Amino acid sequence: MSERLVILGSKGGPAIRPGGPSPTASLLEIGGRRIVIDCGLGVARGLVEAGMALPALDLVLITHLHSDHVLELGPLLHTAWTAGLKTPVQIFGPVGTRAVWDGFVASLAYDINLRIDDEGRPDIRKLVQIEEFGEGELLDENGLTIEALRVDHPPVVECFAIKISHQGRTIVFSADTAYFPPLAGFAAGADILVHEAMHPDGVDRLVARTGNGDRLKAHLLASHTMAADVGRIANDAGVGHLVLNHLVPADDPEITAVHWENEARLHWTGNLTVGRDGLELAFPPPKPQRNTV
Repeated sequence: MSERLVILGSKGGPAIRPGGPSPTASLLEIGGRRIVIDCGLGVARGLVEAGMALPALDLVLITHLHSDHVLELGPLLHTAWTAGLKTPVQIFGPVGTRAVWDGFVASLAYDINLRIDDEGRPDIRKLVQIEEFGEGELLDENGLTIEALRVDHPPVVECFAIKISHQGRTIVFSADTAYFPPLAGFAAGADILVHEAMHPDGVDRLVARTGNGDRLKAHLLASHTMAADVGRIANDAGVGHLVLNHLVPADDPEITAVHWENEARLHWTGNLTVGRDGLELAFPPPKPQRNTV
């Protein structure tokens, strides 16, 4: 299996518009695992278009329960099941993730039971393993470690950055967060930092288009990170490559990749990529491990 990062959905927020990008989801293939990070609308289609067979799904991480991160969790698992999934899938998510899954399977009970009886499928409810997590280590298995850091995304309390490490390589996903300096320590030396970003010139136009007025603007400013401050985090962390993702706004024609880069470059001079749906980045090869006496 090739080791790669694929941005499946690069948009912040749940709305979709004609010709625009999809909400947040990423695929990380590393250490023999296929890891989906967040499940915004369109994640199943994004995985198929990235060339991953849905029955190979085995690990899903949910950073928090805003709909643009979890809306297609149930549908993804169900679609993988109808495509031939027969092996267990681990789901790590914050408190409340189990309720999301239980609610989904309750709503599809007729279809699920019918397909088990009529098509001989295994019971999807027995394949899906939910583990709710807080801050700290989530997984340490066969050289793959996953850790979580609580970030600042009011009013959501259970929101976590994710760090995934394997054979000397590390990638960090910021989740949704306001400018949060402790994230630099969590991401220190990471090969790749995938960080949400907001562009100051697009906030007022986004609010006007969405129609939520002052309350939406107040939420955006209190809960997300301006691209310039994302560059500051990357610089303080000394990461190898910064990827801007969960872009707010992601579908404003007046804000191009150049505008995003200009903001991030105020505090960041290293490798920089502006996320887009379908973007694929090769992951660095394993680093030689030192023998200890």
